[in-house]
Amino acid sequence: MSRLLDVAGGLTYDQTGVSIAAGDESVERIRASVSSTMRPEVLGGIGGFGGLFALGRYDAPVLVASADGVGTKLEIARRTNRYDTVGVDLVAMLVDDLVCVGAEPLFLLDYVAVGHLVPARLAELVDGVAAGCRVAGVALLGGETAEHGGVMSPDDLDLAGFAVGVLERGRELGPERVRAGDVLIGLHSPGLRSNGYSLARAVLAPEGADLNAPAWAGASTSLADELLRPSVIYSPAVVSLLAGLGESVHAAAHITGGGITGNVVRVLPEGLEAAIDMASFETPEVFFEIQRRGAVSAAEMTRVFNCGLGMVIALDAAAADEALFALALHDAVVVGEVREGFSGVVLA
Repeated sequence: MSRLLDVAGGLTYDQTGVSIAAGDESVERIRASVSSTMRPEVLGGIGGFGGLFALGRYDAPVLVASADGVGTKLEIARRTNRYDTVGVDLVAMLVDDLVCVGAEPLFLLDYVAVGHLVPARLAELVDGVAAGCRVAGVALLGGETAEHGGVMSPDDLDLAGFAVGVLERGRELGPERVRAGDVLIGLHSPGLRSNGYSLARAVLAPEGADLNAPAWAGASTSLADELLRPSVIYSPAVVSLLAGLGESVHAAAHITGGGITGNVVRVLPEGLEAAIDMASFETPEVFFEIQRRGAVSAAEMTRVFNCGLGMVIALDAAAADEALFALALHDAVVVGEVREGFSGVVLA
């Protein structure tokens, strides 16, 4: 296995125009406004991987909803005129959030905003969304295409979506179920998924860079191939795991914006911390290339990127072997444990 490089200084996410701290502050600033809209059926508050809405009676199902986008990965798609994979990314961002709450994803709606509508480009985008939906086993119910002539440049576009899943009330995953001694199982991510692209583009693909060049010295793939590698969709495997192991599975963290450190901490209750061994899983070479070219510190890498872990699942230690077998399709490995402490996510 491989570890991130021991470098310091260099480029940061903030320097490329994206502030994780500002995002966190924004959530806090809108919390009161969002809370003022709550109905009795709403379970929990904002800030989780999905919003929960109980359908009346205690024994009735709970709907779980998520909203997300593809982000500036779309800029790589635009520069290469390759739109066949970013729709898969959208589906992954949505459904893999839903399963972190324990829900089975059901359906999805997409939203495409363009400066000028090019039917062939739209069809390629939606073909990718539909391909992702087939993998995830969700229905693409519809969506909206908005043409913003005179506001967006003709070649500009954005892609977002909204997904809904369902779970049995009382089976919700989350911090309240996590215990000291839980094993942490990581699911492999072969690429960047759909996060951290402002930093990745600044380092690997500044304006004018040859995206058809090898991704790194000796690479068999181009830079475009690596940056447009579609996100793995984990939800079917996790849904199957929940069906087989039930209450032995306690929580799941989708490693998206905020990286390993910012997402695993979201499933930890007060008084517990997650110890993760960075040498226990494979970090794809693209992350090392970002470090080399941008002199990006290991701490910055793990707060921005997944670094090879697309999802982390906390479960009973006694169920670890069975879980690893069930998740073998995603090269699942034990990456750490939950223990008493107040340090959040501890990387070794």
